[in-house]
Amino acid sequence: MTPPLLNGVVVGHGSVAAALVAAAEQISGVRDALIAVTNLDCDRANLEARVQSAVGEGPAIVFVDLPTGSCFFAAMRGLGRLPYARVVTGVNLTMLVDFVFHRTASLDLAAARARDVGTRAIAGT
Repeated sequence: MTPPLLNGVVVGHGSVAAALVAAAEQISGVRDALIAVTNLDCDRANLEARVQSAVGEGPAIVFVDLPTGSCFFAAMRGLGRLPYARVVTGVNLTMLVDFVFHRTASLDLAAARARDVGTRAIAGT
């Protein structure tokens, strides 16, 4: 039996999530693997609801722009303990492009891979 494909939810301040998703789709040619969520025009409760709605029943990796702030807290508050979602902070374009080609991995492996690929991308190696 083939494991379900992971979805990616990109949560960011302003229009950063939408821009990252659009760029990853353009580069990879993969559509419908990533969902953008913004914190624009919403309070904490609405942002948490947006994140939870985007994740749905999972499985999903939630990519957050910063390791603190409203987007991070919304992701962690609603998803931090769910067995079908993992949160990765410091999202960058390299990790998203890599993610869309490795969506059959387990949640833990996909989260670790995203962290490692993203770190290498900013380290220049």
